[in-house]
Amino acid sequence: MIDCGEGTQIRMRQMNVKTNRMGHIFISHLHGDHVFGLIGLISSFGMLKRTAELHIHSPKGLEQIMEPQLQFFCDDLPFNVIFHAFDTKKNELIFEDRSVQVFSIPLKHRVPASGFLFEEKPRDRHIKRDMIDFYNIPTWRIPKIKQGEDFVTEDGETIPNERLTASPEKPKRFAYCSDTAYYEKIIPIIADVDLLFHEATFMSDEAVRAKSTMHSTAAQAATIAQKANVGKLIIGHYSARYANKNGLLHEAKAIFENTVLGEDLKIYEF
Repeated sequence: MIDCGEGTQIRMRQMNVKTNRMGHIFISHLHGDHVFGLIGLISSFGMLKRTAELHIHSPKGLEQIMEPQLQFFCDDLPFNVIFHAFDTKKNELIFEDRSVQVFSIPLKHRVPASGFLFEEKPRDRHIKRDMIDFYNIPTWRIPKIKQGEDFVTEDGETIPNERLTASPEKPKRFAYCSDTAYYEKIIPIIADVDLLFHEATFMSDEAVRAKSTMHSTAAQAATIAQKANVGKLIIGHYSARYANKNGLLHEAKAIFENTVLGEDLKIYEF
């Protein structure tokens, strides 16, 4: 999960999110609308008798903020909460498992802030079953062949891997960038991602306010998407002044056509 504002648990229940599968939370920065839901979520996990560790990745300082709350409200938790602080000024690997890597993205905001780049790890190649049968390849050789090895027959003939396998799907890449002012230094980091979420707090007629509060306009978010050659842009983190979000969408689409509005409870496939 990325960020944990107040009301997170309500949204999770509305979307039927399985809380027992959540192992890692990534916090972009230490403003209340991104962390006020943490203590309630952790407390609820405790009441549900969760036992698996919960890892929280955040800018430095969150553990010191949370520790007194945990001691007061959650002193008998049946699981461990483990904090991992990272440097918001660096683009670095902050988490990986067998299937995904997560990198920090330095952002430009009033407090130290970071975006996140999620990258699938390359998958094994797809076996061509008819070729495996044709060459009578034993089952125990298949894992190495899926990883790219050629096969040598008993007669010494080398069967190239390309004949035995097909290329896997291209790994998916998703970048999350909120909250931030317009910041072109992120472009090389997020270049060619399949999907980008970028904040669009204001429209361009509020560009001065966007700059003073270190947020972005919809046009600026679209410009970042265009320059980074991303596949699709989701804008969000709107100012409460915009009851109707269509103006934000039209402003962004004028620069980057493949833009959609970020909407509550909506699932985006890419």
